[in-house]
Amino acid sequence: MEIHPLVEELGAYPYNELADARAEREAKGLSVIDFGIGVPREPTPLFIREALTTAVLEEEYSRYPLAAGMAELREAIAAWVQRRYGAKLDPSIEVLPTLGSKEAIYHLAGLLLWAGGGRDLVAVTTPGYPVAGRSTRLAGGQLLELPLDAQSDWLPNIDAIPDEAWRRLAVIWINSPNNPTGAAAPLAFYEQLAERCRRHGVVLASDEAYSEIYLGDDKPASVLELADPTHILAFNSLSKRSAMAGYRSGSVCGDPLLIAAMKAVRPSLGVTPQNFVQRASIAAWGDEEHVAQMRERYELRREIMSAPLEAAGLTPVGGPASFFLWCEVGGDRDDQAAARRLLDAGVLVAPGRIFGAGGEGYVRVALVQPTDQCETAAAALVALGQ
Repeated sequence: MEIHPLVEELGAYPYNELADARAEREAKGLSVIDFGIGVPREPTPLFIREALTTAVLEEEYSRYPLAAGMAELREAIAAWVQRRYGAKLDPSIEVLPTLGSKEAIYHLAGLLLWAGGGRDLVAVTTPGYPVAGRSTRLAGGQLLELPLDAQSDWLPNIDAIPDEAWRRLAVIWINSPNNPTGAAAPLAFYEQLAERCRRHGVVLASDEAYSEIYLGDDKPASVLELADPTHILAFNSLSKRSAMAGYRSGSVCGDPLLIAAMKAVRPSLGVTPQNFVQRASIAAWGDEEHVAQMRERYELRREIMSAPLEAAGLTPVGGPASFFLWCEVGGDRDDQAAARRLLDAGVLVAPGRIFGAGGEGYVRVALVQPTDQCETAAAALVALGQ
């Protein structure tokens, strides 16, 4: 029996090494405060859990969900987009509920890359979220890595993409607010990039899963704010916004032709959220109070952790959005050594290189622990820096 050789070449999912590092320390009976994996540890709001349990009790006969999702959920997502961004979407043709954002991100490559199709290239940022790149390789495509750095406000230099690459590109992936850097792309950046994508027949895919985690009133922009939705897709999720990671509920919105293509293949994939999860999602998209409270908690944790990280030789240099602190490593800029040093003090962070070559010399700190744990970690970091 033969397995696709890329399975071995790609290796384990990058975040697995963080779980392994934590497990190894805990196996020795040592405590660890985990800022490595970006999984929210906020309680899922009670009204969302109640909406789910009510839906389970009312669904006497369990049914497969429709591939296009419930009309009420599509309408709830469209209503949220209009409230948040002022963009009016047609929920019947421009909105699609998804099994979180990850599965939809993963499956896009399979729609746009095929042997003999003429476009074999997908652009991803480095450092960056690994799913789009891994799915591209498994779909037979090649990657064009777009570097991010502090001098460019952690935005890719679109002018640096050569003409030859534009002819081969199928998709350009943007993640804003960005994982791991926390930077948010301004609307002007989206406008310029979208115009070029339309001119060259390239899909602009924007992963906006952290859109609701930001400081103060500085709300990140969305690609959905653009007047022309052609060649545009925006991916979002309730995992971070509403602490619903285990519910696996998200959305993709944008170009009706692309949405129609995604709808066409989804019955074969079986990836629509269960009906009771969709009912809970309707409740979540309709409420903003719980999201505002969550933002306040993340802002407090940022304040608690920033100075102690600097004291330990890690300077926050990323943007103000998401729940990540992107920190430059001092001294020899060895991010792996820095991560090991913090782990020895009981604090787990992610070495930047697991997000690609562009992450070397940095670490990512996911502010997902409760406030008391952040305070404990902050004390350990201060002691480490003395």
